[in-house]
Amino acid sequence: MSHTPVTDRRSGSFLSEVKDAVTPRATLLVLGVIALQLLFIASYVGALHDPKPKDVPFGVVAPPAAAEQTVGRLERLPGSPLDPRTVADAASARKQIMNREIDGALVVDPSGRTDTLLVASGGGTVLATTLEGLVAKAEKAESRTVRTVDVAPASPQDFDGLSSFYLVVGWCVGGYLCASILAISTGARPANPRRAAIRLIVMALVSIVGGLGGAVVIGPILGALPGSVVDLWGLGALITFAVGAATLALQGVFGIVGIGLAILLVVIAGNPSAGGAFPLPMLPPFWKEIGPWLPPGAGTWAARSIAYFKGNDTTVSLLVLWAWAVAGTVITILAAALRRRRQEAELPAQAG
Repeated sequence: MSHTPVTDRRSGSFLSEVKDAVTPRATLLVLGVIALQLLFIASYVGALHDPKPKDVPFGVVAPPAAAEQTVGRLERLPGSPLDPRTVADAASARKQIMNREIDGALVVDPSGRTDTLLVASGGGTVLATTLEGLVAKAEKAESRTVRTVDVAPASPQDFDGLSSFYLVVGWCVGGYLCASILAISTGARPANPRRAAIRLIVMALVSIVGGLGGAVVIGPILGALPGSVVDLWGLGALITFAVGAATLALQGVFGIVGIGLAILLVVIAGNPSAGGAFPLPMLPPFWKEIGPWLPPGAGTWAARSIAYFKGNDTTVSLLVLWAWAVAGTVITILAAALRRRRQEAELPAQAG
């Protein structure tokens, strides 16, 4: 009389469970997670491991002859860190810095040996410090000295000017997490346009509350950022909804994989290119180019403008965020409508 060993039966049962669990779909999702992991490392390290200023918009205020000479000298700095151009006077230089047209300016004193460097640490403390070092070295080579004036100083409670970046990151996280929770709880793809609209309405309500909460925490409670609470509230609501609507759209088209694609766009590509840890002129070319067109970059630029630059130069950033919000809304509704139409078309075939 033969008996099947207990160990063999257990081994066969375990292998069967493994085979049932590791489906082709699960395998693809795991491979997707590994890909996101490697892209995360590559993106963050690639963008932030060796920051160098490149073609930083920079003004020079000096008499005509001296201005031409100074511009030429700054253009020839190793690595082309500055993109110098002449500015009429110190007042114009200050105005251009506040309008975020340039990141700094050198005001040459033709009657003395000490010049003035204008910077704006509110736009990024690291960039302001880098400009100080570059200009001080260039001036020393000409046997001149320089004193620094901060036109738009960062708040003492805003270490390295990072508060605006982390505020925007929080709003972005709220956007894609809310959209992901809606997908996990009720299915990645809404069954019809009505349900898609309900998700978008929920997303809008969450955005309004989250935008207000972030503005209050960063301003009145922590005192980390100056600027209008109402303006920051509106910006936060727009950022959260833009990211949430984009995530809903990706889920509507690609299903649960859409969550991974949202993380790819917002976290992996968007955060290191946002100009948070290092302002845009210090990022490598790829990240410098994509940053302003993704929600974290557009949001960080607008938040800093509201906090330190009187709300100047926010038009393009706000248009970018509105484009993400509108595109996400339209695609979410269209994807649900097409899904509903396909289901209705399949009903007669199933009945037959």
